[in-house]
Amino acid sequence: MTDNIAAGSPASDLRSPSDGYLGDPTVRAEWDERYADRQQLWSGRPNGALVAEVAGLTPGRVLDVGCGEGADAVWLARGGWDVTALEVSGVALERAAGHAQDAGLAIHWVHAALTEAVLPPASFDLVSAQYPALLRTPDSAAERALLAAVAPGGVLLVVHHAGMETQQTHDSGFDPADYVWPSMIAELLTDDWETEVDEQRPRVAPDGGAGAHHTDDVVLRVRRLR
Repeated sequence: MTDNIAAGSPASDLRSPSDGYLGDPTVRAEWDERYADRQQLWSGRPNGALVAEVAGLTPGRVLDVGCGEGADAVWLARGGWDVTALEVSGVALERAAGHAQDAGLAIHWVHAALTEAVLPPASFDLVSAQYPALLRTPDSAAERALLAAVAPGGVLLVVHHAGMETQQTHDSGFDPADYVWPSMIAELLTDDWETEVDEQRPRVAPDGGAGAHHTDDVVLRVRRLR
């Protein structure tokens, strides 16, 4: 999702989010409630780390994991990328589809959890997960799904808020141990992958929107060699 911690058709033909959702309905309901609580949750501008890391890439097929209200997906489509955008919240997807339609852009929307989505394997030149809220499982299903989506020669870009992985459980119930962090993806890399960026850096944050108080990013960018 754009600046987050969490079957498609062109924007003009987006089906009702209740149709065909693949994933845990409880998770969908939680995110729908969060989005419905505000007219706009995020800033409406693309994430700074994505803009910086994509600058040198040739546009191709991209999977935007947790697309939220669609700022990254719209920005990528404007840049010539063939965008598939995945999101668990139907409320967010409707907003994202509306933004894309207003911009005259065709984006393939997928209403599903990453681990439940029906995606063509090893077919995306870029898989982007910006501050994703991916639940951790004993079999590392989400981490493996991210890696499996990348085409040979393609890039996986995962960006998260620095320091969250080691935080204590919040009074709100947020437990970092429940979620996937970039370090967990890095641990699964084999000789088929080359690490291009693995660092903490100051965050280039869009003004406004939830999460704007975070000051530093962890950026993991890896390329699939074969």
